[in-house]
Amino acid sequence: MKTNNKNSDLNYRLTPNQIQKYSRHIIMPQIGSIGQRKLLNSKVLIIGAGGLGSPISIYLTLAGVGTLGIMDMDTVETSNLQRQILHYENDIGTKKTESAKKTLLSYNSDLNLNTYDEPLSSKNALNIFSKYDIIINGADNFPARYLACDAAYISKKPLVDGSILLFEGQLSTYIPDSGCYRCLFPVPPKPGEVPSCAEVGVLGVLPGIVGSIQATETIKLILGIGKILKNKLLLVDALSMEFKTIKFNKNSKCVLCGTSPEVTELIDYEQFCGF
Repeated sequence: MKTNNKNSDLNYRLTPNQIQKYSRHIIMPQIGSIGQRKLLNSKVLIIGAGGLGSPISIYLTLAGVGTLGIMDMDTVETSNLQRQILHYENDIGTKKTESAKKTLLSYNSDLNLNTYDEPLSSKNALNIFSKYDIIINGADNFPARYLACDAAYISKKPLVDGSILLFEGQLSTYIPDSGCYRCLFPVPPKPGEVPSCAEVGVLGVLPGIVGSIQATETIKLILGIGKILKNKLLLVDALSMEFKTIKFNKNSKCVLCGTSPEVTELIDYEQFCGF
């Protein structure tokens, strides 16, 4: 694995190639050369190299995020190609992390890329999260979503969470001590209570919409600009092309971030969700 060895004080000079590559960022007053150096110094972990992880990782790579971590234990299947733009037909049967590595480095050979060909678990989450500034969840199952929520909160890391199903998507950005996923959804669903994309399907272009918004949220977090989806749940309906925002407050009775938390250590959630 490569590591990011750029100066954290942002005083180094961009190379002529970097100035040319990121010129459309640098001329923006909201970003400039300092902002681009912030992007180059940032470290972002993406959970999932599938539908959401594809546009997230590609756009962050192109934006100049210096270090990306990609976590996924699956292999590329034919059914993935309808929406997972990281992968190609000749990648079928290979590990998604390897396919992602090939694609992302073809976009930006300067990228520091760490791959984790393993599932997120209670044993590895805190150690891996500690290496990154921001966590993005693009996993398509509830065990990973709740575990990422718990680990991000315990690690005091921002979490940009998204999910998709059929024509609909939802996403939010959870900042430590300002509410979490469990404030909205306290406990994992019972087995069979919520169908998966494999069971009911998903519109192929929908991950591009939701994943691009997740990438946008991440860039704003890195740069410290604009308004993020803090304490807001964005609902996307591609069939009616409507976007709705639901505001929520930190729940003082939340089982994770409330005043008397019940969840104080990591556990694996497969038994709750029927995996």
